[in-house]
Amino acid sequence: MPQSAPPGAVAGSPAPRLDDIAPAMAGATTCWARAADGVLLRMAHWRPQGPGRGTVLLFTGRTEYIEKYAALASSLAERGFAVATLDWRGQGLSQRLHPDPSLGHVPSFADYQHDVAALTEHAQAQDLPRPYLLLGHSMGGCIGLRALHQGLTVAAAAFSAPMWGIHMTGGMRILARALSASARAARQHHRPVPGLEAGSYVETAPVQSNMLTTDPQAFAAMQGQLAAHPELALGSPTLAWLGGALAEGRALARIPPPALPCVTVLGGAETIVDPAAIRRRMARWPGGRLVEIPGARHEVLMEAPALRAQAMEAILDLFEAAAPSGPGDAAR
Repeated sequence: MPQSAPPGAVAGSPAPRLDDIAPAMAGATTCWARAADGVLLRMAHWRPQGPGRGTVLLFTGRTEYIEKYAALASSLAERGFAVATLDWRGQGLSQRLHPDPSLGHVPSFADYQHDVAALTEHAQAQDLPRPYLLLGHSMGGCIGLRALHQGLTVAAAAFSAPMWGIHMTGGMRILARALSASARAARQHHRPVPGLEAGSYVETAPVQSNMLTTDPQAFAAMQGQLAAHPELALGSPTLAWLGGALAEGRALARIPPPALPCVTVLGGAETIVDPAAIRRRMARWPGGRLVEIPGARHEVLMEAPALRAQAMEAILDLFEAAAPSGPGDAAR
């Protein structure tokens, strides 16, 4: 049974904007929106000064939330891009889908496409500038690639450590598939994945050895955000989420890449998503470019400044080529 909607949440009304943990949220407009299947979602958008050169549809990863990307969104707005993003169903301040709100759960990975549709409708309703550009991180990269195959129209796509496979041994992969399938057959797929900690990884991982970033200040900032607003935290995925993620990765691997400009940035110290799956896909992507950043961990966009700058340079080069500035663009 899904949780009830967040208190006071009504589609079309303003949604919470947590400026206290992310000052760049001051430039955002937040609201509630209802997906086609009825789930309430929190959305946000930033506008550039002037007409803008396009809109970045920012698809975040599992466990993440809008405030974590506020500084990135604000910097993109300063470069002349509007940004539209959301809390995916089941995380952030969007409606949670499990009686235990600490568990990351969706009955089907296909349900995330309802969220994509709601976000694009929001961008259209707000008259955010065209063309649209996709920036997908981790799980957002998986959702984004599926959306491209289902007709999401963008001028270019950038991915950061996309979850086109999960980092695990072959034996663990077989075991995970069998476990998730048997759990679904026994109607136990709502249970957490055995062996994973119940709490949020960011809250419990050591700063120096965490899998997300080599930048202790960035990791401490993530911990501080969750300490100030524990309602944002998310722990273990359910077996339904795990089975859906594995199945989606296999399904996407069988589909040729779409014909549009693409850059993918990947940390050399990646241990969460499967680097081999990323390399295979990018080797097949016509005109696609894979930028591997030695020493960077999973959160390439939250890395130490020198590493993050390499990722952002590749992404901005792509976006600025796909959405050239016009004569009146404030970014130029």
